[in-house]
Amino acid sequence: MRLQLMTWPEVERYLERSRGLIVPIGSTEQHGPTGLIGTDALTAEGLALGAGEALEAVVAPTLPVGMAQHHLAFPGSAALRPSTLMAVVRDLVTSLATGGFRRFLFVNGHGGNVASLNAAFSEIHCDASFAGRAGEVRCTLFNWYQSPALAPFVREHYGEQEGSHATPSEVALAAHYHRGQLRAVPLTPAVAPPGHEFHDATDYRRRFPDGRMGSNPALAREEHGARIHELVVADIAEAYRRFVAG
Repeated sequence: MRLQLMTWPEVERYLERSRGLIVPIGSTEQHGPTGLIGTDALTAEGLALGAGEALEAVVAPTLPVGMAQHHLAFPGSAALRPSTLMAVVRDLVTSLATGGFRRFLFVNGHGGNVASLNAAFSEIHCDASFAGRAGEVRCTLFNWYQSPALAPFVREHYGEQEGSHATPSEVALAAHYHRGQLRAVPLTPAVAPPGHEFHDATDYRRRFPDGRMGSNPALAREEHGARIHELVVADIAEAYRRFVAG
């Protein structure tokens, strides 16, 4: 259930049986010569909606821009400062908690968001503790690319060519949601240079000239994306059930 497509009385009735909410969050950033700029937001949204359908849970609007300053040397990339992202998340959770939501599971599609999200959660939980309402509002993070069920699939189909950015798994999943968008572009080298160390946007582009990190997205297939969706949605649904119940 999309929150945006509900009326306030419908939300009020939902809150009588559940206080849980799924929040997709991603990024708007380059994903190499073949990956869609919206990959991180598109995948987080598609998975969150799939889990929401399976759970009959409400899904909040997607937060499409994240902490991605290191991609800004590539045209089309956008970013929020860590402090801005933290403030957005804090205000979103606080405002929705005012209306009755209490458990917020964020489905995240971008590794660069993790530190800021965890810091924002700490601020939210700290606010509750200082106000004498500890445990009232809780937030948790599900990074879909670390889904336990996904790992065997990735090893079988991509092996070491999965890499860590513009990966075939995320490119395949985005292509599943937006058919016909796989780009057949020559990649040189086929497998991008590996690595995780970088500082700012200029340093990132110097180290990873076409935007990829250790990946070969030419291995991506639309049918792979359909299977990835099934596997990860099941993991999200299980994590949500445990979180809301616990």
